[in-house]
Amino acid sequence: MAEIKNYTLNFGPQHPAAHGVLRLVLELDGEIIQRADPHIGNLHRATEKLAESKTYIQNLPYMDRLDYVSMMCSEHAYCLAIERLLGIEVPIRAQYIRVMYAEITRLLNHLMYLGSHGNDCGSSTILIYTFREREDLFDMYEAASGARMHAAYFRPGGVYRDLPETMNQYKASKVRNAKAVEELNRNRQGSLLDFIDDFTQRFPKCLEEYHTLLTENRIWKQRCVGISPISPERAMNLGFTGAMLRATGVAWDLRKQRPYDVYDRLDFDIPVGRTGDVYDRYLVRMEEMKQSNAIIKQCVAWLRANPGPVITDNHKVAPPSREAMKTNMEELIHHFKLFTEGFRVPPGEAYSAVEHPKGEFGIYFVSDGANKPYRMKIRAPGFPHLAGLNELAKGHMIADVVSVIGTLDIVFGEIDR
Repeated sequence: MAEIKNYTLNFGPQHPAAHGVLRLVLELDGEIIQRADPHIGNLHRATEKLAESKTYIQNLPYMDRLDYVSMMCSEHAYCLAIERLLGIEVPIRAQYIRVMYAEITRLLNHLMYLGSHGNDCGSSTILIYTFREREDLFDMYEAASGARMHAAYFRPGGVYRDLPETMNQYKASKVRNAKAVEELNRNRQGSLLDFIDDFTQRFPKCLEEYHTLLTENRIWKQRCVGISPISPERAMNLGFTGAMLRATGVAWDLRKQRPYDVYDRLDFDIPVGRTGDVYDRYLVRMEEMKQSNAIIKQCVAWLRANPGPVITDNHKVAPPSREAMKTNMEELIHHFKLFTEGFRVPPGEAYSAVEHPKGEFGIYFVSDGANKPYRMKIRAPGFPHLAGLNELAKGHMIADVVSVIGTLDIVFGEIDR
């Protein structure tokens, strides 16, 4: 009788759940996965090498393009690492703005995760729900930085500019009549902070809608409960961070354990799971969105009451104001030198990590005293998660691979770098 051999299946990169550039080679026994081998590198853009030939300020926009779902969180780690090497103080208002935007980014990321994971498992409705809220969050990005995604808003020493006093408004067109536009502009009459505040009032109801749609849904639970559970010890050994680690019951969050900026002044909880399966990771991320919303509320209240500078007054690191630059020769020289030559960073090395929506995102710099990094290393949170895919998928069905890839919440910009 002929011996039955395992056969190999190529899953992706064209598969809709493979997120565009993942090639997964599955070794199957019938429909049971014996081995999963992720092949990466299809989105490799040599970010770490490119950084060595550009000034510190020119490298900043590359950070947005690493994890292109959590743009400002990557900028955050980059700026913190430079500030550590330079030893500069960031104004307190800038720190609050940074924390507020880091949490807005967390919402953006988790909504993208929820929509795409739900869609991969068969619920296209959740995708439309989450993208409805993402539109408002992108409007917040655009109001502050001018760009809806790749913001380059965080700068070494603070943020690019203060929050605007007005919000962009919709205009009547062939597709929208005056009445519809009036309704769309109802919460855009005040400042950006008013718009953000209005969003934080509305968002808990949106979260309830997601819970109604998924949390007790029989199909969703069948696709998630008991899939790819992992023990806390194994998760730590594999280098898991973020929701992937917290779902196993380990309350590790850099915002609490290694506070940066003003997180130590804010009141929020760290949600943890029990079993570390797909369903627990979903619940942890849902609760994280609730906590992020509470952090944003606290930041809005503080920012309304406390005006002040939003970037360091050291003009060797941050540009002078436009007005000063156009009326003062010394400031003009500062401006010219900063944007042509950049600033020099003292020799040394620094590692700064932030609690990125996906886990610990770190930037490691080695400086030789020049205006460019001698070496830059990016610690991408998604990389160890993807490395653990073989362990997470083993013994499950092919259909469960889709659920496991969804729960990893991976973006290949940061994995391939």
